[in-house]
Amino acid sequence: MAATAAAKVALRLFHPRGSLAAVAWSPASSFSLGRVSPGCCCGLTAAARKYSSEAKALEEELRVRYLDDEHKGIVVLGINRAHAKNALNKNLVKTISKVMDALKTDKKVRTVIFRSEVPGVFCAGADLKERAKMHASEVSSFVSKARSTINEMANLPVPTIAAIDGIALGGGLELALACDIRVAASSAKMGLVETKLAIIPGAGMDFFFIIM
Repeated sequence: MAATAAAKVALRLFHPRGSLAAVAWSPASSFSLGRVSPGCCCGLTAAARKYSSEAKALEEELRVRYLDDEHKGIVVLGINRAHAKNALNKNLVKTISKVMDALKTDKKVRTVIFRSEVPGVFCAGADLKERAKMHASEVSSFVSKARSTINEMANLPVPTIAAIDGIALGGGLELALACDIRVAASSAKMGLVETKLAIIPGAGMDFFFIIM
């Protein structure tokens, strides 16, 4: 029942956004490993104010919202990299992993919804511009981290929902496949384009097609 109610909430998150009452926002950098910051604070903590510009960028790349009232217990994670069509870079993957680590031990969380903050795109996959600048060892490390992060998502102890609005390609679709439920807008376009080149998706989430 909780997942069904959350799926209805996910439908309301498609662009143009529906209004949801009593939404609290907590920047990703306010998470401490292992638990969610007390009170789901709506502003930056004193420690977060001292973060470097890199940390501030992380806050903006993944927005964490806690719904209240009748939707209390639902956490909405919004990817926010408009300039890169929400492509997964090292910083974003690191942030998602950190948030997963916090959410999996928080007993107050009932459901997690993954969505995009950018109209017309869910996630375009890996950030190929960043990858082009990586050495081979860095690419291997990134793929390994992305795979483990998506597996963390798949293994969260609460229902997870992907609200797919726009394109979901490569790693973006793998992120959606790792969720228990996928809710797609009429604008959604999905694909693992790398398979056309006989390349196995980096996170190995093509496996989920056989259990969907």
